[in-house]
Amino acid sequence: MSASVSAAPPAVAAKVPSAKHTSTGRLGWIVLPALIIFVAFAVIPLIGVFVLSFTSWDGIGAIHFAGLDSWKAVLTDPGLPHALWITFLIIVLSWLAQTPLSILLGVFISGSQKYRALLAVLFFLPLLLSAAAVSIAYKALLDPNFGLGPGLKLSILTQDWLGRPALAMGVVIFIIAWQWIPFHSLIFQGAVRQIPTSMYEAAQLDGAGRVRQFFSITLPQLKNTLITSSTLQVVGSLTTFDLIFVLTGGGPNDGTRALALDMYLTGFRANQMGLASAIAVILVVVGLILAQLLQRIGGKDRGSQMEGA
Repeated sequence: MSASVSAAPPAVAAKVPSAKHTSTGRLGWIVLPALIIFVAFAVIPLIGVFVLSFTSWDGIGAIHFAGLDSWKAVLTDPGLPHALWITFLIIVLSWLAQTPLSILLGVFISGSQKYRALLAVLFFLPLLLSAAAVSIAYKALLDPNFGLGPGLKLSILTQDWLGRPALAMGVVIFIIAWQWIPFHSLIFQGAVRQIPTSMYEAAQLDGAGRVRQFFSITLPQLKNTLITSSTLQVVGSLTTFDLIFVLTGGGPNDGTRALALDMYLTGFRANQMGLASAIAVILVVVGLILAQLLQRIGGKDRGSQMEGA
């Protein structure tokens, strides 16, 4: 007589949280403070500005709902196209002035020179100065009566730099480039140092010189860094205010009156906060559009390009 053997129930495996879920949870806790700060100081104020653009407020008295009056006044203002043109001009000219020099300087200081660390420190010095202080210093240096030109008796420097629209725009672009080229040079320096040396060694075996290596290896590998740097330059130029406000005040003849300055003058000089808020929203929309265009130019694949990946 055979004994019946009953099958034992399968053991229930204990649920152990996977490493992926654990890392995701930790990452969420790390990102949470930054997310809170971003929502508190970026999203909520942006929503407030958008709501304020539909009101009429002088900055002191009561806020009154005005519907689309502020938007109609801003969009029909003949000064808006001019301010947009000046803003885009600053973006394009500052990018053309900063990017080539930043790449060349970044490639240069990415080598193994003994003085590379000293150069990196010196390059950071302009970034430690406020734009207002830099503007005051350059305004004094470029004074046609008591500035650097008359002091050194150099006629080429004795110009009405801030009294002519073209010269004033050139001065603005020069100061922006002078202050921010070091920052972007250090970005490109770090990217160049990440390029595998094996790529250059293979190019040397094929007989490629330094110029050919620069255009065939270095520049293609800096594509993602170039998009990042360009995005920072565009956003920075789009919001340039303090430099122009102190240096030229938007003049001469509104030759440097960019959109950010126009927003300030409308809100705090004309006391029309509804119109200024509408201009601020336009500024944000333009920045988002330009940032998205740069990302599209960079392509969908923003991964590593090392070793041709």
